[in-house]
Amino acid sequence: MRFSGRSARHPVTIGNDVWIGHGAIVLHGVSIASGSVVAAGAVVTKDVAPMAIVGGSPARLIRFRNFGAAS
Repeated sequence: MRFSGRSARHPVTIGNDVWIGHGAIVLHGVSIASGSVVAAGAVVTKDVAPMAIVGGSPARLIRFRNFGAAS
């Protein structure tokens, strides 16, 4: 199998302070920026922006994390 024609490797890049939920799938070549959250069971097919919360199949932006707002 390892000689079956896969030519290039596409590494996954995960930034600092990233949370990845149980059962999430991150495809090859995807970058998950710092501070992002990937929901459980999500299928990440594209790069994730910094401080983003993504979920679904395929993963879509739900919202951005906001630390400056008062509750």
